[in-house]
Amino acid sequence: MDNTPSTHTPTTADAPAVRGLLEGKVAFITGAGRGIGAAAARLFAREGARVLLAARTEDQLKAVTEEIRAAGGTADYIRCDLADAAGVRAAVDRAVDLYGRLDVAFNNAATIVPPGPMDQVLEADFDHIYVVNLKGPWLAMSAEVAAIRATAGTGAIVNTSSVGSLMGNPELPAYGAMKRAVNSLTESAAVTYGPEGIRVNAIAPGTTLTEMIRAWEASSPGIVERLNAHTPLRRAADPDEIAQAAAWLLSDRSSYVTGTVLRVDGGARA
Repeated sequence: MDNTPSTHTPTTADAPAVRGLLEGKVAFITGAGRGIGAAAARLFAREGARVLLAARTEDQLKAVTEEIRAAGGTADYIRCDLADAAGVRAAVDRAVDLYGRLDVAFNNAATIVPPGPMDQVLEADFDHIYVVNLKGPWLAMSAEVAAIRATAGTGAIVNTSSVGSLMGNPELPAYGAMKRAVNSLTESAAVTYGPEGIRVNAIAPGTTLTEMIRAWEASSPGIVERLNAHTPLRRAADPDEIAQAAAWLLSDRSSYVTGTVLRVDGGARA
């Protein structure tokens, strides 16, 4: 028996390779041209997923896709209007056509209407926010469940809700109502598809520095400062911080989490 002490110095090559959070998964992302959706697309690709980006604005989608590819990731995009059921199904099917399967989906696309009391919300605005923020996620989840079931067999879906869905929302009543309904759809889907191994969760972001919050700031100057004053961390989130929560919920590291609306709000609702 050789008892000579080893002189070998461990190196990085000796360490086990660190797998990405979403290594080997195919991810479909709506609202992926900007804000949280674009941050998620970049993050998911860095974490090893092959991603399909969907949104209405092609130049934004193309820019994010090219950025991901330049960084060594695998990405493609498709124009998709969440108000169009056939278009949503076609977008989800495109992910399967490109990559052979669907494992995870992040339903992030949303719109906002001018802030103000409920009696001042225009009917046309209410109808529009319903179609995009509630009907859209419903259409997407239905298509995604079918695609996951037919290919990967098991998987995960995350919907973007809002901390504004967890309380009365006098400044954005229609927006808050649709997001609260998304919470209900999320929980119902989790109960329905859990036995098949399909997990469904939602994230409820607080104030996040996206184009949407900047538009709200433009119409209601000082709103970000007021929101930050009621946030224990005293700041707004970067979109990547919200995307990180979605990535974890979509990953196998959250394998026993379903039916949850996870607050990512800097403590605003604590």
